[in-house]
Amino acid sequence: MSRLSVRKTYKLFIGGKFPRSESGRSYTVTSPKGDFLANASRASRKDARDAVTAARKAFPGWSGATAYNRGQILYRIAEMLEGRRGQFAEELGTGKKAALEAVDATIDRLVWYAGWSDKIASVHGTANPVAGPYFNLSSPEPTGVVAVVAPADPLLGLISVVAPVIVTGNTCVVVAAERTPLPSITLAEVLATSDLPGGVVNILTGHQAELAPWLAAHMDVNGLDLTGVTDADLALRCEQEAAVNLKRVLPASTDDWAADPGLKRMTRFLETKTVWHPLGV
Repeated sequence: MSRLSVRKTYKLFIGGKFPRSESGRSYTVTSPKGDFLANASRASRKDARDAVTAARKAFPGWSGATAYNRGQILYRIAEMLEGRRGQFAEELGTGKKAALEAVDATIDRLVWYAGWSDKIASVHGTANPVAGPYFNLSSPEPTGVVAVVAPADPLLGLISVVAPVIVTGNTCVVVAAERTPLPSITLAEVLATSDLPGGVVNILTGHQAELAPWLAAHMDVNGLDLTGVTDADLALRCEQEAAVNLKRVLPASTDDWAADPGLKRMTRFLETKTVWHPLGV
């Protein structure tokens, strides 16, 4: 007997939960050939504000966790991705071999960032030589809530912009790739069932031009990653909005996600705290 398949409902991911957009809107996601794939939630400005609130609430606990613990959690996410390797490859829809290679690269990228969790402070921090009876120590600290506009690469690109933000203790609100948002919500299911605290990563699906400027202007957002913005006018507008409260901004770019990521994305959203301490007699 034939049966109707149970289609997946793609929702937002805010505060560790999966709400529908408060506006009730959705938009159609199609394959590269134009075939219907699903209806994804179209996030509104209210959803973006809710996501920032959730990220801010999660920040003290996440930034206060040990670097080793954050690395453990990223490694756990990689473990769970490995267990759902076939599902992610199917959702990427780029051909079985290419899709599996992309999933494997994503898992490796997570493990790479997990390994840096307790090392970045040693590389980016320092003991400064001073003329006087003092210790002078500089150490990196997370900047706060970071809004991220994800690139078109829906899995490796997404992880490559999210992992460096959270491994250093920041929390984030992510605007998923507009045309290929489905893997991002499946990734959210992995995050929700891993050890990652709710609110550390919040994922919005919808129109980039509608969400990005409001996140850029939000006064409780401390950093802005515009990697996925392809419209030069939109990127300029977001940078202008971000200047109001002096957000740290990573400009729009076209990265090679298969290349060595380096440390730029981790250090971009770190603040350096310098402490003077008198020497004991």
